[in-house]
Amino acid sequence: MRKTIFKTIAVLAGCIFVLFACRKSVKTDTTTSDVSDEALAKIYALGFSNKNVISDGNGNYIVEGDILLSPDDLNAVPETKFLRIGGEEQYRTTNLVRNLPRTITVSLSSSLSTWSTALNTALSRYNALGLQIKFSRVTSGANISIVNGSGSFLASSGFPTSSGNPYNQVILNSSAVAGQPNNTVASILAHEIGHCIGFRHTDYMNRAYSCGGSAVNEGSAGVGAINIPGTPTGPDPNSWMLSCIGSGQDRPFNANDKIALNYLY
Repeated sequence: MRKTIFKTIAVLAGCIFVLFACRKSVKTDTTTSDVSDEALAKIYALGFSNKNVISDGNGNYIVEGDILLSPDDLNAVPETKFLRIGGEEQYRTTNLVRNLPRTITVSLSSSLSTWSTALNTALSRYNALGLQIKFSRVTSGANISIVNGSGSFLASSGFPTSSGNPYNQVILNSSAVAGQPNNTVASILAHEIGHCIGFRHTDYMNRAYSCGGSAVNEGSAGVGAINIPGTPTGPDPNSWMLSCIGSGQDRPFNANDKIALNYLY
């Protein structure tokens, strides 16, 4: 996901900063002009919104605020049979981490050492659930590397590979999260790791639920919005996979998050 500017807690219903739990930046209803019509069509065919798509300058695209799609992703064959459109339930992609049980190693760039405790908090939230995936920190050669980034976002990541491995990178914008408390950054990191292991936004069909503004559906076209059985069909205002988060807000796993994590892993 990618996150950019925060929405202050007092503003969850209001104004100041908008922080997307994946990407936070000022959002408009137009797409950047440097993205071709062909790329936009492929993005839509894969089941993602083709609104507000951003090119990262390296041939990749940021969609839905914080999801990175590579050229290989754009050329993948969409699968439609699992698509579900509904309310604020938990959703996964078609790709999940396989070869369970397994330990997923995570490293943190030295330039992000300020957030070492936040990463420990994020990983401990997963490990406390007794899942078939565990997370362990390493200094190099990690399955998921957390690196520093800059721009109009808070953080970004991607989905698991077709071979069953987690997405290998989370980009955290240190300047965008500067001054935020440990638990807020821990929530952001846990959210991005959630994408890395196959979770979509809880409110993918209506980002306005957590982000405010006009309703935006992140994608209803082809793939990657598979409802997780046992999660509610009604609003879920505290999920760690909501699109947007408030400045200073802490989002540990709620009961529905735990159901979803235990169902998949």
